[in-house]
Amino acid sequence: MITIGNLVEIPLLTAIIFWPLLGAIVVMLLPRSNRTLVRWTALGFSLVEFLLTLYLFVSYDHAAGGFQFEVQAPWFAIVGSSWHLGVDGLSVVMILLTGLLVPLGVLISFEIDRQINLYMALFLFLEMGMVGVFAALDLVIFFIFWEIGLVPMYFLINLWGGDNRLYASVKFFIFTMAGSLGLLLSIQLIGLTAGTMDMVALAGFWPTFQGSENAFLGIDISTVKWLTFLAFFLAFAIKVPIWPFHTWLPDAHTEAPTAGSMILAGVLLKLGAYGFLRLVIPYFPEQAAMFAPVLAFLAVAGIILGALAAYGQSDFKRLVAYSSVNHMGFVVLGVAAAAWVYGISYTNGAAPWLGLEPGVVAITDTQSGIIAANGAVLQMFSHGLSSAGMFLLVGALYHKAHTRDLRKMGGLWVLAPIYGGILIFVGMASLGLPGLAGFVSEFMVVRGAWPVFTSATLLSMVGLFFTGAYILKAIQKVLHGKPSQEWIDYHHQHHNLEISWREIVAISPLVLLMLATGLLPNWIMPMINDTVTRWFGG
Repeated sequence: MITIGNLVEIPLLTAIIFWPLLGAIVVMLLPRSNRTLVRWTALGFSLVEFLLTLYLFVSYDHAAGGFQFEVQAPWFAIVGSSWHLGVDGLSVVMILLTGLLVPLGVLISFEIDRQINLYMALFLFLEMGMVGVFAALDLVIFFIFWEIGLVPMYFLINLWGGDNRLYASVKFFIFTMAGSLGLLLSIQLIGLTAGTMDMVALAGFWPTFQGSENAFLGIDISTVKWLTFLAFFLAFAIKVPIWPFHTWLPDAHTEAPTAGSMILAGVLLKLGAYGFLRLVIPYFPEQAAMFAPVLAFLAVAGIILGALAAYGQSDFKRLVAYSSVNHMGFVVLGVAAAAWVYGISYTNGAAPWLGLEPGVVAITDTQSGIIAANGAVLQMFSHGLSSAGMFLLVGALYHKAHTRDLRKMGGLWVLAPIYGGILIFVGMASLGLPGLAGFVSEFMVVRGAWPVFTSATLLSMVGLFFTGAYILKAIQKVLHGKPSQEWIDYHHQHHNLEISWREIVAISPLVLLMLATGLLPNWIMPMINDTVTRWFGG
C-alpha cells in the first residue's frame, strides 16, 4: 500500500498502473512552449514509475510463490468481472522490464521537437497499458489494458514515424486489431460459458470444465474450448509475432521513432508470449499440447527465416527489426516445449489425442518443460534488453548521419570509437555470446526443448548460425573498412558522429544488465523458476 498523507491508501499495483496516466495528464497540461519542462516532467514521472516497479520486484517473495499484492474489488458483476490485480514471478519480471525501458525511451525522445506534449503523454499512456496487462487477473481487465497498448503505439508511429509511417501504422493497427477481435470474442465466450472472468478461478477449473446451465447457446463445451483456444492463439501469435503473422513488424519497427521501436521490441512483443504462458497453457493444456508440434515448427521457421531475412537487409533498422522475429522464435520454441510437457503431465503421462493411455508416452520429463519455460521467460527479458539497445544505437547513428543504408557506411569506428565499442558489445549480447544475457536464455530454451522436439531444436541451430552472420554483417558494414572522405568531412564539419552523453546514459543500464544477467543470472532466475516450477506441480 502507498499512503498519501493520512487519508488515502492506494494499493501498490493500482499505483503502479495509474501513475503513468497521471503523468500523461500532467504533461498534456504543461505549456507547449516550454519543451524542456515537458521533457523533464515526463522523465521524472517515468523514473518514479521505475522505482515503484523496482520496489515491487524486491518486495515479491518468490519463495512463498503465488499471486501477491492482490487487489480485488467489485466492478462489472453482471458479466462476472472484477477489478482483480496480482503478480507472480513472471509478472514481476515483465513489469520491471517495462519500468526500466520507458524512462530510457523518454530520455532518447528528448530529440523529439514536434508536438512534444502529446508525444510524451502517449508514451506514458502506453506504459500504463503494458503494466496493466502484466498485472491483470481478470480477463476483461486484461483485454482493456491489451487494447490500451495498441492505440498509443499507432499514433507514435503515425505522427512521428518515417516517410512510410502511414502504411506502417495502419498495417500495425489492422493486424493487431484482427487478433484483438478474436481475443474479445473468446473472452466473452468463456465468461458466458463459465460464468466468471476471474483468471485465477478459471485456471483452477476451466481445463476440466464440462459445461453448465449457463453454456452459451448450447454449444458443446469441447467446441467452445477449441474456438477460444484458436482465438487466443491467433491474438498472441500476431503480437509475438510468430511466423507467418510477422509481416507487420518490420514495417512498424522501421518507421517508428527510436523510442517507439525500443518499446515495441522490448515490451510489446512480450505481451504475446506472456499471453501464451499466462492463459493458453494453463487454460487449454490438452489443446496446447496437441498444437505444440505446430508451434515448434512455426518457431523454427521464425528462427531460420527471420535470421535469413535480417542478413539480406541493407537498412540497418530493418535488419534489427527482422532480428526480433529470429530471437522471439526461441521464446516460442520454449513455449511449445513447455506446452507439450505441461499437457502430457496434466493428463498423467497420456496423450489421449493420440489414443495413448497413461504411462505409454515416454516424454514425461517435467524438468525439460520447466527448463524450457524458464528459458522462454528469461529470453523475453534478455531480448528486451538487447533489442532496445540495438534500436537505440541505430537511432543514435541515424539522427546524426541521416541514413540507415549499410551500403553507405563503413569505417565509422575510426570516427566514433565509443559508439563502435558499445555496438559490438550489444551485438554480441544479441547473438548470444557466452557471458552475456542472450546466451543464458537461449541455452536454457535449447536444453529444455531438445528432449521434447529434438528435430526442431536441431534445425533451430541453423537460425542460430545465421544470427551470428547478420550481426557480424551489421558490425562489418557500419564499423570496418576505410571511411569515405564524405563521412570524414561530414564528421568534422557538421555533426560529430560519436554517441552523445545522453545516449550513453540511456544505454548504460541495458549494457550493465546484459552483463550481469549473463554472468550472474541468479539475480533474476529464482523469481522466474519458483513460479514456473509451481505451474508444473513442483
